[in-house]
Amino acid sequence: MTDASAQLLRPPRAEVTALVSADGVAPGTSVRLALRVQLPKGLHVNSNTPRDPSLIPVVLTVEPPSHVTVEEIVYPEATDLEQEGADQPLAVYEREFAIGVRLTASSELQPGDVWVPARLRYQACDEKVCYIPATVSTGWTLRIVPEGARAAVLDSDVFDSIPFGTGQKPPALESAAAPLVAATPEQPIALLDRFALLGSTGGYLGRDAFLTFISNAETGVKEKGLFEGRGVFAILLIVLVGGLALNLTPCVLPMIPINLAVIGAGGRAGSRRRGLLLGGAYGAAMAVVYGVLGVIVVLTAGTFGTINASPWFNVAIAGVFAALAFAMFDVISIDFSRFSTRFSVDDSGRGTLLVAFGMGSVAALLAGACVAPVVIQVVLFSSDLYASGTTAALALPFVLGVGMALPWPIAGAGISVIPKPGAWMVRVKQAFGVVILGTSAYYGYLGYSLFADRWVDAAAVSASVEEKLKEGWHASLDEGLAVARRDNKPVLVDLWATWCKNCLTMDRTTLVDPAVSGALAGYVKVKVQAENPDEPPVKEIMQRLGAIGLPTYVILKPEI
Repeated sequence: MTDASAQLLRPPRAEVTALVSADGVAPGTSVRLALRVQLPKGLHVNSNTPRDPSLIPVVLTVEPPSHVTVEEIVYPEATDLEQEGADQPLAVYEREFAIGVRLTASSELQPGDVWVPARLRYQACDEKVCYIPATVSTGWTLRIVPEGARAAVLDSDVFDSIPFGTGQKPPALESAAAPLVAATPEQPIALLDRFALLGSTGGYLGRDAFLTFISNAETGVKEKGLFEGRGVFAILLIVLVGGLALNLTPCVLPMIPINLAVIGAGGRAGSRRRGLLLGGAYGAAMAVVYGVLGVIVVLTAGTFGTINASPWFNVAIAGVFAALAFAMFDVISIDFSRFSTRFSVDDSGRGTLLVAFGMGSVAALLAGACVAPVVIQVVLFSSDLYASGTTAALALPFVLGVGMALPWPIAGAGISVIPKPGAWMVRVKQAFGVVILGTSAYYGYLGYSLFADRWVDAAAVSASVEEKLKEGWHASLDEGLAVARRDNKPVLVDLWATWCKNCLTMDRTTLVDPAVSGALAGYVKVKVQAENPDEPPVKEIMQRLGAIGLPTYVILKPEI
């Protein structure tokens, strides 16, 4: 993965330092605070009042405790930045800047330390790209001293550069791109305990699919997944047969007698029982290796899910599969199986179970171009199903390995039931090539879709949400849940963000369809902004509702 793609997955973090102008605050007096912000080299952020309304501004949100009042928040003067393709210069803050805050401590405060939390939201940009918005949680500790006590002045140089007295009070800082949901994590989470989750879905859905989602939630119908009911046996059988079929490819089948000879099995085993054990150990190692891949997918489910959601990753996978498909049609040559012949046992040619197991492990990793794309595809498929809640999907890589392992104990015992290599293997290889090429097209399209979803007008998304709020939707989860409990109505929760293109598309198409509007007429509808899904309180809400992406739609019912 390139540095650029890694930055897109994880936006650049600003170094934020909280400063206090004095080492003590007397009750009934004011104090000046500041945030010193330093960005990585070559980056800037949009000012708090960008000229282009589609740009995400810097927003500092201060959440003072009781008896502390925010008098003003002072942003620095913006710098004009000429940007290629822009009609006018952008109003930005360069790499280093400071934001000032003036607070008043109530006379009711008692001596001691008071914590004043704050959140800085920004979007870092360079000359060519703007990264995913980020939020930094920070704050100041105020030392409340007795009345009349003197306090030393600190960091005067920073505060002298901030024009206090010209800033605006916090209500004037609201903007279209600022969060529309109050940060009150405890109350919504507590209220969710009083609701039953009837159904959830995500991504773009057309009218019919969304109506089906509503109907299934209302009637208690749960669509069966691939691994529910009889489907589990069908999928496992398909994967098992697929693993067995991999042995029929030109990269694997001709190597069976060679590898048997290397480990001392087959005709060199001395007896069928010994050959069966050696071949079984060799095949079992292959199954274990692929099973371990499944375990790795479990242990890295969150990281793998994040990477899998990257357009760069999907484009890279599409490129790998395209190359492997060309290898199936002999356009290029990729074959790692020849490396397995470099491993050998002692001169007696009588292998041991440990050697056979080790060789099987190596063979699983060096199986060649005929096996790698199928293994990768099964691992990706297993990861996607596991992320959607299907635990049985973790067995898929192991079952694939079992399928590949089946011929080895039979061949090791010297039983001649394995097909002979021939021209028919070319057709098998080409059939795999068609499947792999289709997979390449799928991941290529997915990567393109993810790239397209990034270019969204944040102001248009916010404006669309504002329209929904004017129509009666709620912008606060706790407010919507409270109304639903009071009126005993079901709830539709819509999780959205300003960077979510499908959120805007759903608002403008499916959610304005007369049939959908009619089906939701008796619902309390709530818009929950999930701008930063990895930060509280949004993270806890999404985990509670089972949301793994945006948009997500959840239907809840009050429990009386």
